[in-house]
Amino acid sequence: MSSQSEVRDRHVAGFGLIETLRWQPGAGFVRLERHLARLAASAAALGFAWSEASGMEKLRQAVETAQGDGEIGPLRIRLELAADGGMEVAALALAPLPTGTEWQLRIASTRLDSENALLRHKVTARGAYDAARAEFARHDTDEVILLNERREVCEGTITSIFVDTGDGGPLRTPAIRCGLLPGVLRSELIDQGRAVETVLTVADLERAKAVLVGNSLRGLIAARLR
Repeated sequence: MSSQSEVRDRHVAGFGLIETLRWQPGAGFVRLERHLARLAASAAALGFAWSEASGMEKLRQAVETAQGDGEIGPLRIRLELAADGGMEVAALALAPLPTGTEWQLRIASTRLDSENALLRHKVTARGAYDAARAEFARHDTDEVILLNERREVCEGTITSIFVDTGDGGPLRTPAIRCGLLPGVLRSELIDQGRAVETVLTVADLERAKAVLVGNSLRGLIAARLR
């Protein structure tokens, strides 16, 4: 496993840290504390300057700008943090998924390296994820799942993976040691006892009672492996 100092040396060459939050009318930012905690932890590990007060001010400004003079619906808010503490925040309208949505999943040939410590941080360096997404046409594939060098399931390009085995127990989700991001929704479900970490294979996905993907922006989404 790479040391944090080695990760820091590789990172400051130009990567940024990202958090993508949902803002909901009447409720505000969804899972805000978890997003800020993850960003602060990554900033500390990678040597980034980070001010929560400044970050919150920019998040509020983004919502106010999006609101303008009228009523607005849910927003997708993206915060990008540079190594020197500079921040860019953008807010866009978030269209709801239709009722009964089921995402079609495919397995990428692109592999993740479980020893790459940067996978534990949400960074702008997304070469492997972009390559995996590019393997399939967007019109018939909603999400692409990446495996590691041992062919263990890691994550989707924008989601965490969950499996319902049908035994009445909590959902299964890939363990961090497999090489993946500690997703905000994933962490919440684990803390609530609704999901547990394990090592999953493609065979586990194929024989599961149900497969779901999810992130903090969209929540859990029914899915089917193709």
